[in-house]
Amino acid sequence: MKFYWIPKTRAMRIGWLLEELGQPYERIAADEAVKRDPEFLAASPMGKVPALIDGPAKLWDSGAIALYLADAYPQAKLGVAVGEPKRAAFVQWCLYTNAVIEPAMMEKFSGAAPNKTRSGYGSFDLMLETLEAGLRPGPWILGDRFTAADVLVGSSVGFMKQFGALPDGRAALDAYVERCQSRPAYQRAASWDAAA
Repeated sequence: MKFYWIPKTRAMRIGWLLEELGQPYERIAADEAVKRDPEFLAASPMGKVPALIDGPAKLWDSGAIALYLADAYPQAKLGVAVGEPKRAAFVQWCLYTNAVIEPAMMEKFSGAAPNKTRSGYGSFDLMLETLEAGLRPGPWILGDRFTAADVLVGSSVGFMKQFGALPDGRAALDAYVERCQSRPAYQRAASWDAAA
């Protein structure tokens, strides 16, 4: 596998996922020369990271990459197979980061007035309430099983905390971030990301 990334970006979440996966991969910094490389552009037509090439598979969205890796490498037990009872929840939470958390964070950072009827993600506050409710069974988003959905959601909650967007008094989310960031795979990815 080839994993294209830029340090200190959302691509780190796929680095974390690859570390959890335990499969060999090559990490390639997407500098300006790489961004002109036809192989990279075949994987990421928009020139964005993260991007992944795994044989004939070429992906550039973190949600799509997470779903692909979880399904393509079931031995890692980071996904939920089609037909299993929690598959629908797994897919929903894998897509929650890009479809709900990130748009809601943009609302928060831009100071836009919430409009639950206009915005498909609802609002920043509704996003947090829904996330907290999803974590109640805990300790992970699907209950007692850590999955690729936790990599996506956990990294997003970590970003909110890092950038001061996570309001005080969200103990369940603070504890969730601590659990996520204490995982050895997260720490390995964070160390090489920080060193770049």
